[in-house]
Amino acid sequence: MASFGALAKRFFGSQNDRKIKRYRTSVEAINAFEPEMEALSDEELQGKTAEFRARLADGATTDDIRDEAFAVVREAAKRVLGQRHYDVQLIGGMVLHEGKIAEMKTGEGKTLVSTLAVYLNALPGKGVHVVTVNDYLAKRDAAWMGQIYSFLGMETGVILHGMNDDERREAYAADITYATNNELGFDYLRDNMKYQLEAMVQRAHPFAIIDEVDSILIDEARTPLIISGPLDDKSDLYIKIDDIIPELVEEDYELDEKQRTVTLTEEGNEHAEGILREHGILEEGSLYDIENISIVHHVNNALRAHKLFLRDRDYIVKGGKVVIIDEFTGRMMEGRRYSDGLHQALEAKERQPIQPENQTLASITFQNYFRMYEKLGGMTGTALTEADEFLDIYGLEVLEVPTNKPIARIDEDDEVYRTAKEKYDAIVDEIVECQKNGQPVLVGTVSIEKSETLSAEMKRRKIKHNVLNARYHEQEAHIIAQAGVPGAVTIATNMAGRGTDIQLGGNLDMRIEDETAGIEDEAAYNAKVEEIKADIDKKKETALAAGGLYVVGTERHESRRIDNQLRGRSGRQGDPGRSKFYLSLEDDLMRIFGTDRMDGMLQKLGLEEGEAIIHPWINKALEKAQSKVEARNFDIRKNLLKFDNVMNDQRKVIFDQRIELMREKDLNETVSDMRRQVIDDLVARCIPEKAYAEEWDIATLKQEVSETLGLDLPMDEWAEEEGIANEEIRDRLYRAADEAMAGKAAQVGPELMRQVEKAVVLQTLDHHWRDHLLMLDHLRQAVGLRGYAQRDPLNEYKAEAFELFDNLLTNLRVDVTRQISTAQFVTEEQAPRIEDEQLPEMHAHHQDLTTGQDELEGGDVATLQRTVRNDPGVTADPNDPTTWGKVSRNAPCPCGSGKKYKHCHGALG
Repeated sequence: MASFGALAKRFFGSQNDRKIKRYRTSVEAINAFEPEMEALSDEELQGKTAEFRARLADGATTDDIRDEAFAVVREAAKRVLGQRHYDVQLIGGMVLHEGKIAEMKTGEGKTLVSTLAVYLNALPGKGVHVVTVNDYLAKRDAAWMGQIYSFLGMETGVILHGMNDDERREAYAADITYATNNELGFDYLRDNMKYQLEAMVQRAHPFAIIDEVDSILIDEARTPLIISGPLDDKSDLYIKIDDIIPELVEEDYELDEKQRTVTLTEEGNEHAEGILREHGILEEGSLYDIENISIVHHVNNALRAHKLFLRDRDYIVKGGKVVIIDEFTGRMMEGRRYSDGLHQALEAKERQPIQPENQTLASITFQNYFRMYEKLGGMTGTALTEADEFLDIYGLEVLEVPTNKPIARIDEDDEVYRTAKEKYDAIVDEIVECQKNGQPVLVGTVSIEKSETLSAEMKRRKIKHNVLNARYHEQEAHIIAQAGVPGAVTIATNMAGRGTDIQLGGNLDMRIEDETAGIEDEAAYNAKVEEIKADIDKKKETALAAGGLYVVGTERHESRRIDNQLRGRSGRQGDPGRSKFYLSLEDDLMRIFGTDRMDGMLQKLGLEEGEAIIHPWINKALEKAQSKVEARNFDIRKNLLKFDNVMNDQRKVIFDQRIELMREKDLNETVSDMRRQVIDDLVARCIPEKAYAEEWDIATLKQEVSETLGLDLPMDEWAEEEGIANEEIRDRLYRAADEAMAGKAAQVGPELMRQVEKAVVLQTLDHHWRDHLLMLDHLRQAVGLRGYAQRDPLNEYKAEAFELFDNLLTNLRVDVTRQISTAQFVTEEQAPRIEDEQLPEMHAHHQDLTTGQDELEGGDVATLQRTVRNDPGVTADPNDPTTWGKVSRNAPCPCGSGKKYKHCHGALG
């Protein structure tokens, strides 16, 4: 069957080939415009932007003008950058414009490809987002490709970490905005915590192109984006619980490396309870009593910190901090923290200062964020292995765009050794041979630890090399740029999303930048550039003669894409090259997912020490193991999405409601409706339908009316009136409440009253939404256990989340009514003002629900922290409120009490 399929494919072409074929006629149409575009002056070419916009305004679509617009961009790129889009790059641009994923090999110029679809889709003026994996690439690409857009009369903005809201708003208002996925998601969440429409920074979500789309929509989509605020300090508890973990024995817990989980056994629970009692941590009851649930949480985190997380693999300790290492890129994630108390458990384990925990303020998954865009396109070197997931979750089709020149790289079969030592010896021997021949080598490892093991072995053998991993990521662009020099040996931990090509002979631009710094004389500068060019050409010839870049994999990653990304570094633009993976039975993937019989089989075959087994069957077996892991990870992401979809429906309701509330100038009607609903609920509860008068609970009704509405009414007398019914009592409560509010509005003035109502409604909504998120977090953990009772956790979650949301709305009405009805404003200055409301202190996290991985900065969002706002040059005197100026209600009180202003001198009377 396979041979028949292969025969049919050869005869008819693959489905991908047939789809690509239909773009060829469009390529010819674009090429036909080239002579016309070349004949235009710069001014005429730039005038095309206004012409296209006029045609769109007259009813044309972007599809109608696509071919001509692409020809304009190609001509602009030639004039501005000296780069002309290849025909296959035009195909890539069309794939992106149609809202699909273009798989293009490394070195095929994806950054330039994006300019075609970006320009075309920016013409309607709604904005286009170009999404990158890190700030460096966002800044670089915005400056680099921004030259084309600027030439054609378009503005380019870039969002970088640390920017304030004004800078962000300006960048989003540009025609084209470059940003990382984290910054985009973070800004969306922050916008929905703002108190005024003008304070929001993002516009709509019409079109986005995602670079390294597999990294962002697959790898990082396992983790929701979270904004949190700090809770109380519990440092002592972390250290006390960390001290008990070494007292547990192997029988006390079950460790599953495959699933990255560790749990206490039944005996372990009893043992842990005993130890906790001895240490005075568990004072009464059992470990799983409701009042001890937080202790269980701490014990589980400490257990994970000790048994699942390894120093120098998952994190390093640097400058008194536990710093995460990104599992996908091998880089240090400065300032980023595992959430839900796991990072604190690691700090206790390593005896480093413990930072306080955080509470979730807002959260969204990347799946749900990017599905908000009307159209989405993506590009990467490796997407086909995940094509089903892209189609299933995002509705994105993957098309493989042909390379400009045929791939000349030779991918050799893997070599499998029995032990890691034999494997490393073989790798080092191979590198020595390559260096003798002048062949550049890129060695890929899966962790820092493995990088440093190999580096130590090379130092011992006196082999000159560079190490590219989390410890040295500052120099990464320069190391990669020179990795193609003859005889260069570069060890890299993961090559995904590095953003710099390995060019044989070396990277010209990088060398010019490094070696011409300080040369001011133009003639001397030009001479130096020519000298560098000649040197690179000579070195390139040597590297080509030696066989091009040789990629050596020291281990298979659990995802085939990561292996393919490493392989793809060799053989760019038709260059020769080769790749080979060296494996051992002690590798994690082989140990965890391989079979135990393999070692016995190799021994039976009489494999001598230092000998390897090489066979295509082994490659197939490994691919099978990798596809199993990929399928498991897909299930994790799909499951996360199912749960998040429940929260997403609620999030949409809350966020849309907030925007509506901010749009309304007058919320008097909304507040009045809430008040009437509260009265309806009170009356229904205390005076049930068809109940006799003696069954009425007038005492409770009177008390709740006093507490909630601030009214002291003669309800005992009402109840004794002849023939009075619940409707009459309800109507009297309506009238009394309305009169009281009208009196309050008259006292403070209608304008101020409207402002107070708006401030109270928005702040109360936010407060309840945050509490609701915490409840959903706890519910999510609790429903997992219900599977043991043959109940579907997702259905349980849906039902209970709906009930919690219903409670949220009820509590919101009650709290808004109580605050507005019972608050007394002595002066205008003491009323809450919406423009003064600041966001709470916030940290961003990117948490993995299965491992606790955090990929976002948990540090400062300093731009949001506003304190006392005085006129420049005016010093605030703590004893003289007249010198304080306008004080934000959530800022520390200038009197020095340590309280917030709204709880001190700004308190409501």
